[in-house]
Amino acid sequence: MKAMLLISAVALAAGVASAAAEDVTVGLIVPMTGPFASTGKQEKAAVELYMAQHGDKVAGKTIKLVVKDDTAAPDITKRLAQELVANDHAVALMGFGITPTAFAAAPIATEAKVPEIVTAAATAVITQKSPYIVRTSFTLPQASAPMADWAAKNGIKKVVTIVTDYGPGADAQKWFASTFKKDGGAIVEEIRVPLKNPDFAPFLQRVKDDKPDAVFVFVPSGAGAQFMKEFVEQGLGKAGIKLIGTGDVTDDDQVNGMGDAALGVVTTHHYSADHDSPENKAFVAAFEKANGFRPNFMAVAGYDGMALFYHALEATKGDTSGPALIAAMKGAKWTSPRGPVEIDPETRDIVQNIYVRKVEKKNGQLYNVEFETIPMVKDPFKAAKK
Repeated sequence: MKAMLLISAVALAAGVASAAAEDVTVGLIVPMTGPFASTGKQEKAAVELYMAQHGDKVAGKTIKLVVKDDTAAPDITKRLAQELVANDHAVALMGFGITPTAFAAAPIATEAKVPEIVTAAATAVITQKSPYIVRTSFTLPQASAPMADWAAKNGIKKVVTIVTDYGPGADAQKWFASTFKKDGGAIVEEIRVPLKNPDFAPFLQRVKDDKPDAVFVFVPSGAGAQFMKEFVEQGLGKAGIKLIGTGDVTDDDQVNGMGDAALGVVTTHHYSADHDSPENKAFVAAFEKANGFRPNFMAVAGYDGMALFYHALEATKGDTSGPALIAAMKGAKWTSPRGPVEIDPETRDIVQNIYVRKVEKKNGQLYNVEFETIPMVKDPFKAAKK
């Protein structure tokens, strides 16, 4: 009897171990609290929606999502990434709300040979920090250079740039300015504002004094509403100064609350909740039903980040080793809610359409309405280095 019990116990333990071996953990590290909490809210909602729609079983594996709040603090990001790999045995890490947090996780991804799927941070050099980094968000050069081209072609001759003073801001300023100058435009002044607790008023007063045709702006997701408020308070629009920028400033998560002052603002970006495609209409409807708020560009990147992981795991037939997953991600192509996308096999960055959009009112709500498409744009930073 004892022998039978022992055999049963061993068999049960083996069964539990076998079941556990079939579970694979994906760690989502995003800011759920603090000034960048909107990024975490959007990404978590989108990743969970993808899993709800597609199930949690892929290639015989059960996907387990573990969400961690790093408050956008790089030291916390690094600790959480280490814990997810060492304790939770995560086979992939996702998220990374700002560039410093993506950088913080890079050495861990390299050492552990675990894919780091960047679904938010947008500084161009991020994918160069580890051979295990792949990106489903965008790069600032991708969005900024087309904005400069559009401005130069549409009667804007003199521009002041205002960017947040960290990696993506530097990218946005550099690529807008260099492209705009190449197109015959003039940069009157280049202004950088602090990442934390920015007060835009004194900088906007400088813009007003400079009297440019337009001000080009980049601020991180979540900061656009404050910028728009101070832009109005400083009277720049009334002074005839146009507001142009990357899509972060008229973030879909906030634009509807900006009021009529946002009407007519032109931006370039890779996603709008108003994007006219069957895939996006279905995505927006499902997202809003599940969450009660509108998806933004962070949401679609999180949704596509999980889509990429599912694709890779299916392609490897359940092989969760980092080298196999990364190899499967390179060159992957699919139709996203944002349009056609693919992962550049050389740079591991996303290739996607960039849209020129204008804030308009539709059915009583404000949207970024697309009116021009630049198809399948690669990151120009890496293209220039070849």
